[in-house]
Amino acid sequence: MNVEVSIASTNDDGRVFLTWTPVQCTARLIDGSGVGSAVSVTLRNSAGSVGQLVFDTVRSHHGTPTLQLSLPGDGSPVRFWIAGQFQKPSLDFGDVKLEVVDDSSAAVLSSTPMMVRVRKNAQTLSATERDRFLNAFGILNGQGAGRFSEFRDMHVSSTLGESHNNWGFLPWHRSYLLDLERELQSIDARVALPYWRFDQPAPQLFTRDFMGIPNANDRVQFTPGHPFQQWTTEGQTGIIRRQRFPVSTRPPGLKTESQTLAFGNGVFDAFGEPFVGTAAGGIELNPHGGAHTSFGFGWIISPPSAPRDPMFFLLHCNVDRLWAKWQWFFKRSSDTDPNAYHLRQPPVRVGHNIGDTMWPWNGVTGNPRPSTAPGGTLAASALTSAPGPSPRVRSMLDYQAVLGGAHLGFDYDDVPFEIPQPAIT
Repeated sequence: MNVEVSIASTNDDGRVFLTWTPVQCTARLIDGSGVGSAVSVTLRNSAGSVGQLVFDTVRSHHGTPTLQLSLPGDGSPVRFWIAGQFQKPSLDFGDVKLEVVDDSSAAVLSSTPMMVRVRKNAQTLSATERDRFLNAFGILNGQGAGRFSEFRDMHVSSTLGESHNNWGFLPWHRSYLLDLERELQSIDARVALPYWRFDQPAPQLFTRDFMGIPNANDRVQFTPGHPFQQWTTEGQTGIIRRQRFPVSTRPPGLKTESQTLAFGNGVFDAFGEPFVGTAAGGIELNPHGGAHTSFGFGWIISPPSAPRDPMFFLLHCNVDRLWAKWQWFFKRSSDTDPNAYHLRQPPVRVGHNIGDTMWPWNGVTGNPRPSTAPGGTLAASALTSAPGPSPRVRSMLDYQAVLGGAHLGFDYDDVPFEIPQPAIT
């Protein structure tokens, strides 16, 4: 007697990747005793798992490490939900396994290896995780001849009206990061984008093994054989960056996470000014802008050139994490909530309104959009149908699908999945 487990979050080669967001599954008996009989089983994590799983019979944030099911003897499937246990991610594929155990005999009827894959603080990555990310990114760049050149072309002077100085700053960059991450995962499915938490010291990030150390001429130096040694953009090999702050400290003058999110003070609990805006205190100005200019010199300090430096993507991953944490704390994920996104009239520039499609993934090149649309549609994922090939601004809000529907396929190591409770009336 065996059990067949089917999990929605399975990629094209049959490997299962999970986040904190629950996905639907089924279990059914193979060679059971037939109609009228049933077998009691327990779902559990395998012994010694690094990543940890939680289970429930409904989609919720109340999953438990074990779950008992009664499987019909005729092989009818039984539905359940599975997710990674918050703050218990994997280090590699297969370091967590879902086991289905026969309650009467204690026999393991099924064992499914998987990975709880989330975006992590770059400072905490293992050397293996770090090197997987760097290798995939180096391949994507391909010494200037790879797919990354299209990502570079998405964020230049003539395109900044799509991504900056307006309401769509956060949704656009979320889509940008997601597209890049999915391209990296097509190279190595175990990779998730790490983030640079710039309000804390990150001495493990600013090393020759990771994001490099500039020399006296501001050319970033790496260890021999590093995937970024031949990093090339716009026909130029190498990365220009000046480290203006000691690696043992955080950049001065940046708002901390608590200051950025302003937990509980009733001021920053709506999406508009001052949380997202460019007015004093807005996240685009500080800490985002301050994190860019904290380097003092190099491509990273200016929006038109910043993506030439791969450091850009770790910086923006943290900006997106701050938005994700704000959304979780204030329960701001609904595209009909005026406090979750700008819904007021008159509309703002096209591309920043809640229902607008986003360039370049929509392929639109007519005024006021840029004259080109590099990269094509947004990369698909075998794990989820969202946000589709041509995402809208609203597609980026409920990234965990806490309100239902399809999730975007990523989570952050310190932002939990939590379904909002109905308001008490």
